[in-house]
Amino acid sequence: MTKYITNMVKKEDGMGTVEIVIIIVVLIGIALIFKNVIIEFVSNILSAIFDKADTINEIDVSGIVREITK
Repeated sequence: MTKYITNMVKKEDGMGTVEIVIIIVVLIGIALIFKNVIIEFVSNILSAIFDKADTINEIDVSGIVREITK
């Protein structure tokens, strides 16, 4: 197994794979560091979207429907 990893690192073909793995590890690390901030950000966005959905449901469209059917 170590021979395979050493061979992969020495080859240029394996460098793309190693680079992608390193990028993924860095992104996961950043996500773990800022986990609370990310959760709060997404929660604020979702609550804003769904709070506005209640406002849309309260709009009276009965007059519009009557005009279209005439």
